[in-house]
Amino acid sequence: MTPVDHLAYAAAWLAFGMLHSMSAGATARRGLGRLLGRWHRIGYNLLATGQLAAVLAVGALVSADAPGWSRPPLLIAAQAAMLALGAVLGVIALRSYRAGPFLGSAQLRGEDDDGQPLAIDGLHRRMRHPLYTAAMLILWGLVRSDVSFATALWASLYFHVGSRFEERRLIARYGDVYRRYRREVPRFLPRLFGTG
Repeated sequence: MTPVDHLAYAAAWLAFGMLHSMSAGATARRGLGRLLGRWHRIGYNLLATGQLAAVLAVGALVSADAPGWSRPPLLIAAQAAMLALGAVLGVIALRSYRAGPFLGSAQLRGEDDDGQPLAIDGLHRRMRHPLYTAAMLILWGLVRSDVSFATALWASLYFHVGSRFEERRLIARYGDVYRRYRREVPRFLPRLFGTG
């Protein structure tokens, strides 16, 4: 990838981050709710999927002729371990989420997801964002070229910045309960010891 290719891909990730964070905000969610009614969460998920697909399409365009990297065996083994750990962590983390509100099917059934208590069990006792940690492990485990490196880099930066926006919304929703949780539990790297 040329420097211009890298800039184009970085700009695509920046646009994704801004649009995704704005569309997750209260104003956009209310607008989607008025526009789509009970379908608002599914609409949000489709919008986010389309935004991410556009970013990855830019990455594919700017890296069409880019060769893969030659990686030493130790790096290959380390990345395989990262992939495996990320996959296991992701599966375990997903089990702690209620799929209905996350995917939008609960809203279609008329269930209100705003009354849900803060989920701080399972992996959330050890880290606040286990899905982001899992995704970063997987993305860095998949680095094999300039574009996969750039994808891992920009996605990791997005998870870092996006988690801050997400936590603002969680503080607005849960108040001191979330503030205390945030003080006691690390964001991405798990707390290995303690009663939490």
